Amino acid sequence: VDDLAGRVVFFAVPAEEFVEVEYRLNLVKSGKLSFLGGKPELIKHGHFDDIDMAIMIHTHSDESLTKAAASASSNGFVAKMIRFVGKAAHAGGAPHRGINALNAAQIALNAINAQRETFQDHDSVRVHPIITKGGELVNVIPDEVCMETYVRGRTAEAILDASMKVDRALRAGAMALGATVEIETLPGYMPLKNNADLQALYGKNARARFGEDEFCTVGHRTGSTDMGDITCIMPAIHPYMSRASGPGHSVEWHISDKEMGYVEPAKSLSMIAVDLLYDRATEAKAVLTNYKPEMTKDQYLDFQNNLFQAEVYDGE
Repeated sequence: VDDLAGRVVFFAVPAEEFVEVEYRLNLVKSGKLSFLGGKPELIKHGHFDDIDMAIMIHTHSDESLTKAAASASSNGFVAKMIRFVGKAAHAGGAPHRGINALNAAQIALNAINAQRETFQDHDSVRVHPIITKGGELVNVIPDEVCMETYVRGRTAEAILDASMKVDRALRAGAMALGATVEIETLPGYMPLKNNADLQALYGKNARARFGEDEFCTVGHRTGSTDMGDITCIMPAIHPYMSRASGPGHSVEWHISDKEMGYVEPAKSLSMIAVDLLYDRATEAKAVLTNYKPEMTKDQYLDFQNNLFQAEVYDGE
């Protein structure tokens, strides 16, 4: 450690997965949080102000990848909380007196699906809504239906364009039934852009530890991570290491090799830290010299805060 010119800071980041959206949104509205994800909140509170670069490793279960792997980039997203409001009525005796919020939501979902051919392949747009409330009782015309969705894309521009199209589809569902739709758009995560210099160090060390054939690079990935927010303001990487099993985000996913799952990522991170900070931090200085931030911290926070939007559209 005495030969290293710099400091290594360990971060335990809560709430990396952007879930429990309604609960977290209520925390934002009550002033307990500013954002709904871990690293954006840490950025807001200045915890990265004295950090020059960041590295982490994500365990993967992808059998098509080698023991160690790295992508060029991955999607960012905005999230939406959606509420269709109709009018309750007897579903058998007088359905014509109601306004079916579930039908409005279904038309909106079909309208979103009709937009998919307008999403260009290079933008890697993903829209995957769920219905979190579909009605109260089977014999009552639903007067309230709630949905959540992400709108993902390769770039901020692609995300905002797809978000506009999704909003238009939601309004169409409300208009068709004469319902009202409430749309809350929330800042999610920024697109990830892995730093090439840091990635090269990770690849060099992975080949040294596991063999020349056990490191690969892949192109763009369509998942999202709050590490994307970090890559907007400083050099950072989010590579992968193997030995999990099961589909990601499923109950079957688990660490199947504890050495690879827990120990090797720690060793790899340590090796990168040594490479960066040895010899008066020559490598780290080169990384910083070559890096041009996409945004300053203030620009990043302004961009994210401006994504908070609320709309009430009356389809009558």
